[in-house]
Amino acid sequence: MNKVLTLATLTLVLAGGLSAQAVWKADKVHSKVNFSVSHMVISEVTGDFKDFDATLTSSKDDFSDAVIDATIQMASINTDNDKRDAHLRSDDFFNAEKFPTMTFKSTNIEKTGPGTFKITGNLTMRDVTKPVVLDTKLIGQTKTPWGATAAGFKATTVIDRFEFGTKWNQALETGGLIVGRDVIVTLLFEFDKQEKAQK
Repeated sequence: MNKVLTLATLTLVLAGGLSAQAVWKADKVHSKVNFSVSHMVISEVTGDFKDFDATLTSSKDDFSDAVIDATIQMASINTDNDKRDAHLRSDDFFNAEKFPTMTFKSTNIEKTGPGTFKITGNLTMRDVTKPVVLDTKLIGQTKTPWGATAAGFKATTVIDRFEFGTKWNQALETGGLIVGRDVIVTLLFEFDKQEKAQK
């Protein structure tokens, strides 16, 4: 009998020691996936993706063990120019029909300071997967007027689009390219904590 009680107690202790994984879902109304790229060397074109999803899981309040999983629908690209957007959806760039999504799955997170992180993960575009690093800042957490908990983050990275097969370009007579090689990505995400945590 004592052995049974001891085993039951040990099981409860071990179960209690397991940290609950809090799940956070992106509030897409208050989140943005923005990018900018050089145009003819002298200016920049900016745009965003309208359709995306992201989930963050973490067992620590400071998010130092966070895991991020995100999916972007390539056909939702928007640069405020219909002709340019159609070109970006074509095989010269994303080929959104054949490769409809871009995904990011984090593999490591390094806390670099109070509320700052370097998040390493695998970015997949056009069936090409490459590691990228997101310089990330936790802007803060708050209770919403509706009783939920929200957290805001800003993350930036630079992607070499040639590495992902989007190599279309034209040379300028004065030197340089019509479309830059490096794309600056800025992520502004507001996450809502889900009520039920995962074990």
